[in-house]
Amino acid sequence: MKSTGLVRRMDPLGRLVIPMELRRKMGIDNKDPMEIYDEGQNIILKKYEPSCTFCGNCSDTFLHKGKLVCKKCQAEIKALVK
Repeated sequence: MKSTGLVRRMDPLGRLVIPMELRRKMGIDNKDPMEIYDEGQNIILKKYEPSCTFCGNCSDTFLHKGKLVCKKCQAEIKALVK
C-alpha cells in the first residue's frame, strides 16, 4: 500500500472526506457507489463495479433473475444442464 501523505480527521458522525485530488486520480465522481472492505487493521475503499455472481468478472455481464452473470459462466452453466 502506497502512502499519499494525506491525513484527514473523521467528523463526529463518522464521516471521512476523500480529498478531491485523490478522487480525480482514482476516477471517483460525486455519488459513485463505493465498496468498503476490512483487511486486518486496514479499511479499504473501492469504487463499486458490478461483477459476475459466480466468478467476479466485471466485464460482459448481464442480469438474469436478479443476479449478474458473465458470458463465460453462462456457457459453463449451459454445459452442465445438458
